[in-house]
Amino acid sequence: MHRVEGGGTPGPGGPPCGRNAAGRPRLIVVGTGIAGLYAALLATDAGADVVLLSKGKLRDSNTWYAQGGISAVLDGPAPGDTVAAHIADTLQAGAGHCHEAAVRLMCAEARRDIAGLQRFGVQFDCGSDGGPALGLEAAHSAPRILHAGGDATGAKVAGALIRAVFARQAEGTLTVRTSAHATSLLQQDGKVVGVEFLHHGIRAAVHGDAVLLATGGAGQLFAQTTNPAVATADGLSLAVRAGAEVADLEFFQFHPTCLVSGAGAANAATAPCLDRDPLLISEAVRGEGALLVDGNGKRFMRAYHPDAELAPRDVVSRSIALHLAKLGDSNGHVYLDARAIEAAKGQGFLATRFPTLTERTLAAGIDWTRELVPVAPAAHYWMGGVRTDLHARTTVPGLYAAGEVACTGVQGANRLASNSLLEGLVFGRRAVEDFLSGDRGWDAPRGTDAPRAVSAAAGLPLTHASAPLPRDAESDVTFPAALKGEPAQSSLSESLPASFGGGDDTPFSREALRRLMTAKAGVLRNGVLLGEAAETLGRWDAVVRPGAVPAGGHARDHEDRNLLLAAQLLVAAALARRDSLGAHYRSDDPEEPDTNSLRPKASLLND
Repeated sequence: MHRVEGGGTPGPGGPPCGRNAAGRPRLIVVGTGIAGLYAALLATDAGADVVLLSKGKLRDSNTWYAQGGISAVLDGPAPGDTVAAHIADTLQAGAGHCHEAAVRLMCAEARRDIAGLQRFGVQFDCGSDGGPALGLEAAHSAPRILHAGGDATGAKVAGALIRAVFARQAEGTLTVRTSAHATSLLQQDGKVVGVEFLHHGIRAAVHGDAVLLATGGAGQLFAQTTNPAVATADGLSLAVRAGAEVADLEFFQFHPTCLVSGAGAANAATAPCLDRDPLLISEAVRGEGALLVDGNGKRFMRAYHPDAELAPRDVVSRSIALHLAKLGDSNGHVYLDARAIEAAKGQGFLATRFPTLTERTLAAGIDWTRELVPVAPAAHYWMGGVRTDLHARTTVPGLYAAGEVACTGVQGANRLASNSLLEGLVFGRRAVEDFLSGDRGWDAPRGTDAPRAVSAAAGLPLTHASAPLPRDAESDVTFPAALKGEPAQSSLSESLPASFGGGDDTPFSREALRRLMTAKAGVLRNGVLLGEAAETLGRWDAVVRPGAVPAGGHARDHEDRNLLLAAQLLVAAALARRDSLGAHYRSDDPEEPDTNSLRPKASLLND
């Protein structure tokens, strides 16, 4: 096996501990979304020895595709906006399940990290007065969303950070390894001391004083997702196998409006494959006035929530799914009508405000200034993740987590729009601050700092054995008891999908897993469907053995094991939480009204 030390090329030898020859503390950052890039830059500029690992190119992350922007109350906020209002909106969207201390910290420190981004070359869009242009998005009570390049915020922000990373790499102060697929965390005396990875298919390892996981989410668990192909639950699985606690895995947010490939496009045959490169239609479009209509041209959202198209994401996604079920087409799609925006705000407005969306919809054969855009809910963001405290510490010494892979408690049961990039910034920085403080005591997460340590109403702890598995272990991880339990009973009254396109003997494949999760653990859930999912996942588990960490192998095989492990944990959490809360909707919840009316959320109508 090769070892990567400092800025050198992979090779044998080197000091056994994490520090380089100069004695600088070494931080290994896994993942190159906003949390990983920002943290790597901060740590490098503070004098740490940083090794940055990316499983693909540096741009391969959810951050690159983010359109909505970054929420922050600046020194010069919009009229009437305050940090307290941002806190209140976040807590409201989180459905009473947020860790309030984490929310207060994030919102209060937001402006500090916006300034940090600007220091690394990020340029935000300006308004007519020369100040930052602040946008309004669903469930925010005031305009506080910063954009860069209109709807290309993620690419613009990530691009600037990547340029800063390359500059430091050229100076020799930061080590970057692309095509480096992390396969296991190295541990010594219960502490994480490094990462083993496949580098262009060759086993390699790097040792350090601590590891920061910033690997993003797991949208590839579902058949339709806004996430790129790299989102395969790698960081979560690495942490679980190392003994880390996870929390709130039942809460997976589905973006309500993802372009449906080929549906209604005039030249669908020549359109690019959206299955490989999905297109999210930002809720900022609905914020500008776009409406949702069904195949009959009827607007339907007012029948499900008083805020209609401006309701929170989980509400809009669920409303679309319920409406399609009522129409007898659960696997169908609805339409986004943006034509009125162009008519009201002038010719060319959509192209100026949403240049990327305009280009991509045209490439898909749709002129959205004149035509309806076919959309359906798609897996978008995982509120749950590796449990962390206010310093981004996990429950395993030496292991930090930030961004979507982490569960800080900020997002609660339903993420507020444009808070995800902010969370990655704030807690990525806080991980670096804690690392640089030199405190290596790593007490168990403090009760006042930690978000919920359990994932379900029944108190199911998603805590695995503290002893790490050997890297070449042949045995599986011991999963929560709910994975072995009997399917819950349901008095389901409405018609929901009962099949994922295969029988009980369907062999494991990534495609079969994604179909299963979409049909039985997606937007609409109940005990019967979840129980069937758990049974199938358990059968696949005996063959795929997701808890084992084989030496070498193909990167896709590791991804498949990670996805299966993450699916089992998600389904276990969803089974254990029998009530509906936030993005987790149980149609067999005895307290859920028959009318499918949804809990009130923050409104934009008063703004």
